[in-house]
Amino acid sequence: QVQLVESGGGLVQAGGSLRLSCAASGRTFNSYVMGWFRQAPGKEREFVAAINRSGSITYYADSVKGRFTISRDNAKNTVHLQMNSLKPEDTAVYYCTAGRGISGTAYNYDYWGQGTQVTVSS
Repeated sequence: QVQLVESGGGLVQAGGSLRLSCAASGRTFNSYVMGWFRQAPGKEREFVAAINRSGSITYYADSVKGRFTISRDNAKNTVHLQMNSLKPEDTAVYYCTAGRGISGTAYNYDYWGQGTQVTVSS
């Protein structure tokens, strides 16, 4: 069992930056692939980024590639999402997730946080 708690969301102007963090409980953090998804009002949840167990492989949605960076610290059981050059269309609730295989599909992930709101004003 893994419990995930996100933090770092907020309101930012277009072009600005935010850094999301996700703290995971449990001793098996480094056995999980970690990911971030987001869901905007009236839209389906969509993949943002994922990182493998060691942190050596990352995977991004085309919409955020070059602007967002996912990283993890296995010693601290945390995963981060650095978001730069934010756009109004990045506005969504962002969810941290843990799974067994690196994937852009939500059903491949087993555990989910409660989400943190990111709002980008134009």
